[in-house]
Amino acid sequence: MLRHKAVRAYILLVGLPLLLLVYVLKTGNNLTAPPWAALQQKAAVQAPPMPMNFFLLVLQVGVVVGFSRITGILFKKIGQPQVVGEMVAGIMLGPSLLGWIAPGVSKFIFPAASMGYLNALSQFGLVIFMFLVGVELNPQELKKNGQAAVVTSHASIVTPFCMGSALALLLYPKLSHQGVSFVSFALFMGSAMSITAFPVLARILTEGRLLGTRMGTLSISCAAVDDVTGWCILAYIVILVRAESSSASLWTTIAGVIAFVLVMMLGVRRILPWFESSLKKRGRLTDNALAFMITLIMICALATEKLGIHSLFGAFFLGAIMPKSAMFTRAVLDKLEALTVTALLPLFFAFSGLRTSLAGVQGQYLGYTALIIAVAILGKFGGSMFAAKLSGISWRDATSLGILMNTRGLMELIALNIGLDIGVISQTVFSMMVLMALVTTFMTSPLMKLVYRPEGDNEVAPGA
Repeated sequence: MLRHKAVRAYILLVGLPLLLLVYVLKTGNNLTAPPWAALQQKAAVQAPPMPMNFFLLVLQVGVVVGFSRITGILFKKIGQPQVVGEMVAGIMLGPSLLGWIAPGVSKFIFPAASMGYLNALSQFGLVIFMFLVGVELNPQELKKNGQAAVVTSHASIVTPFCMGSALALLLYPKLSHQGVSFVSFALFMGSAMSITAFPVLARILTEGRLLGTRMGTLSISCAAVDDVTGWCILAYIVILVRAESSSASLWTTIAGVIAFVLVMMLGVRRILPWFESSLKKRGRLTDNALAFMITLIMICALATEKLGIHSLFGAFFLGAIMPKSAMFTRAVLDKLEALTVTALLPLFFAFSGLRTSLAGVQGQYLGYTALIIAVAILGKFGGSMFAAKLSGISWRDATSLGILMNTRGLMELIALNIGLDIGVISQTVFSMMVLMALVTTFMTSPLMKLVYRPEGDNEVAPGA
């Protein structure tokens, strides 16, 4: 009976949306966007770079890390994960708050011409962070949760992806430009709508003492599959967009990516167990092993950047194929996580905040923003919830799972920055999507406290 329910749910929430996607992409090819000049805005990072000013860079790092930590602690006191406060801190340091109430202070600490150095430092932190996200992912966990996890994970990607792509029919003629094809814009909007923030979700579950419950393992399993699938889709979109403005053909780039994957799976993966063997032999991850690991991360990041994808994908892929024993994962996190999360990630939040201008989101753009948020919630929350319910899970648990899967957070910001960097979205769309990421992440903890009742589900799941 449950098997038949799962099949029906899969057809309804995966098959039908895919048919909608085909129709959307075919219809959208007839749409035209405004000229680039009509939407071009002055971004905070467009000024010519200034000579390296070490004093200024140290000042920026100190201000960002200190303010982010204080804001994160305050948000934790109101029941939000600390990372949500750090995300908000980044917005507050940008033109949306600091640049509005104290423009002189903002220009002194964050002059537009200095943003390249802050960005470079934050990108280094992101490369390490994406490697750690890959290390923490263990797709094998999906097998422990049966049909509900399979149906829910696929529906939580396909449903919001197709709804986001359909929304592009409205947004593309208004908010895109002629330098971006409808297919690229629609696929990116779909990808951005379908992301779940695996790291933020893990923190929410840990702080709520849900990580070892059936709900915790189910949501983490689905989020892991979402992350892998979502980043594969995003990688393809980056290849597609860059191929439109590159001398290299799309198929040449794809062939290079396939060669990279084969080298990683058939060659590099065979030497990775050495790290785990070294850990077991010496009882710790040695400095030499750590240096070799960081070198591999940088090589993989450079390889995917050179192939025309993005440096983050190489680091993420390496992390995903690393050994997955609990002891090894913990050892890697203990060595690399603290500095990355405490000092380097806040720089990325600040850089994202400096690119976000909420002052530009007014008038008709407020309506578009509300629509983006509504579609994001309906697609991710609704798709996950109904898939779980049709797979035999109770309404309360299905609703709780939908709330958890609707968490976007940091991973959404990373995807949006990639989209802005490659030019597939404008700064206005970037700001609206950042608001969507904040709203969908902020709502997770309070809604879980309101809806979720552990009852018999507070026992540790088998194999967790």
